Amino acid sequence: MSQRVSLLFGVHAHQPVGNFPEVLIDAHLRCYKPFLHILYRYPDFHFAIHFSGWLLDFLIEHYPEDMAMLREMVARKQVELFGAGDTEPVLAVIPNRDRIGQIKTFSNKLAVKMGQRPQGAWLTERVWESTVVPALVDCGIRYVIVDDYHFLCTGKSHAELNGYFTTEEDARTLDLFPISESLRYKVPFSPVDDTIAYLESLADSSQTDTRNAAIYFDDIEKFGIWPDTYQWVYEKGWLEQFIQRVLASPKIRTRNYCEYHATEKTRGIVYLPTVSYIEMNEWTLPAEFANAYADLVQQAKTADWYEHKKEFLRGGIWKNFFSRYPESNWMHKRMLGLSARLDKLPTRQRTKEMQQKLYQSQANDAYWHGLFGGLYLPHLRRAIYNNLVELEALLDVRMPRPAIFTEDTDLDGVEEVYLQNSILQAVLKLDSVASVCELDAYLLKHNFGDTLRRQLEHYYRKINPAGHDSPKQTIPGIASAHDRVNYKHEINAADIEVDDHPQGMFIDRLDGLFIDYRRESSTTESISFRAENTLQSMTKTIKLAHNQLQVSYRFAEELGHVFSTEINLAMPSCDGMGGRYLYQGEIPCGFGQLLVLSQLTEITLDDDTLKGNIILKTSSPVALQAQPHFSVSQSESGFEKIMQAVTLLLEWPITVQELVVTLEINTREPA
Repeated sequence: MSQRVSLLFGVHAHQPVGNFPEVLIDAHLRCYKPFLHILYRYPDFHFAIHFSGWLLDFLIEHYPEDMAMLREMVARKQVELFGAGDTEPVLAVIPNRDRIGQIKTFSNKLAVKMGQRPQGAWLTERVWESTVVPALVDCGIRYVIVDDYHFLCTGKSHAELNGYFTTEEDARTLDLFPISESLRYKVPFSPVDDTIAYLESLADSSQTDTRNAAIYFDDIEKFGIWPDTYQWVYEKGWLEQFIQRVLASPKIRTRNYCEYHATEKTRGIVYLPTVSYIEMNEWTLPAEFANAYADLVQQAKTADWYEHKKEFLRGGIWKNFFSRYPESNWMHKRMLGLSARLDKLPTRQRTKEMQQKLYQSQANDAYWHGLFGGLYLPHLRRAIYNNLVELEALLDVRMPRPAIFTEDTDLDGVEEVYLQNSILQAVLKLDSVASVCELDAYLLKHNFGDTLRRQLEHYYRKINPAGHDSPKQTIPGIASAHDRVNYKHEINAADIEVDDHPQGMFIDRLDGLFIDYRRESSTTESISFRAENTLQSMTKTIKLAHNQLQVSYRFAEELGHVFSTEINLAMPSCDGMGGRYLYQGEIPCGFGQLLVLSQLTEITLDDDTLKGNIILKTSSPVALQAQPHFSVSQSESGFEKIMQAVTLLLEWPITVQELVVTLEINTREPA
């Protein structure tokens, strides 16, 4: 009698904190709902599922009948629920106290709302660092799932990776299941016959080992949301055929992870390196090195040795995103600072709301960028800052800060100075540019400095401005999003030019050349800088006054030079219908269009999403050129241009001794 392979089948469902409701609704209708409804009809097909906490809350509120179906599947022991951090943080990059809080919060949520406390956990982006072991174990987690690649990097062979292993850290033991890369690429993209044949071959190859397991755990979005997958998985019947064939096979049996874990023994001790899944090795590296890494991988595949020795071609680690993207690093360090402040607050003064805001600011999606938009998507970064700014305001009530203070928040060797008055907060980099890198409006819960510079990306070399043809699919089945080159927008060479400076506020030039400043003096409300490289003596003073940020430029003498300042503002509506300029009682255009005005002294930037506006005023007439700032990102559906900021360029000849530029930030009047 032939052996049977245990199919440990799991899926991970996640939507980023702050994603648009219509995206969640579409994901449910095209993926989560049909997937659950089909699996419900096959109670003998056991599987695991992980819904991230924020998504689960949304589905319970909006689709209670479907979630009741899932609870029934849990009750009949068809489904095993997997835990994680509640808002899907990368556990390795948040403090241990927050790891424990996040995991316990989600485990309690599953126990109360779904009737099962998890024994296993999903690691966000499969990012493994041994430092996460104590928190997982202390929260009652007994096993996690990571990629088989993690194990290959320790010297394990593919043949050994058909069960679970044990690791330990700080006197805690945790078991680790290796996800099969081969299955990740076959399910659901290969024809059912090929996938079943592969699974049955695993049973045939293990004539003496009854513990043999085929381990699959991957994004559920591949079952309906990725390009072409809805038609393939549901309309053409891939999923139902796969389930039927698995259940009919004498060589395959489905088991829950908890059942397998309870009845089978560990394969031994293992210590994994700091690593994530293979694709992440490339994404985490700067473009030049990512391309070099990709070339080495391609050379290895061409020479037909990659599959046998790929563990020796290892790229970057997930934390590289903080060094690659200053904007990501800034968000992360601001989050860590607020976590520390909350931890110092006496327990009796802490609230559930504060904890929730902190946890939502730790959601992973806006901190990195790979195949999906991530950091490049303004609404995801905005969700992080909404929570950070609101948490900071709550903490300031109980733990007031000085009106002005200095620290090196982002650990880049350059200090920042904070000006805050409980209504606004301006953060300035104390470098030669003397620009504002963060501008928070506490009533609006918004950071107007949340912009993103254009930098070189590894996928730019895939862009072909001359022709936007996707390569033809030459194998049976459908192509994974990893293998596609599609275009949502027309991309030209100018769209991928790299910015030569951060996209901050009040970046100054004299006759087109950047001005170098040095700090001169400060008060409780303002800070002043003196220009170093101009033909004359000039000072720049940045001041907060109630709901206004005022920047004044004083010139020692009138000269025949042209002065300009660049202001990049994160406006939530971006190039959508809800963002527009108001000028002299009219709407000249939206934020997504070019606007050129002369003799400007006042203009309003009005934003429906923000539910507020910014009024820009100048003490003397200036010329204005306003335009959208785009970046090029890749997503599962193709390359796209994403508006990151409104860029306002103010220019004037130096004919007056002083010019004051004011940004007045207002909430919208109630209707």
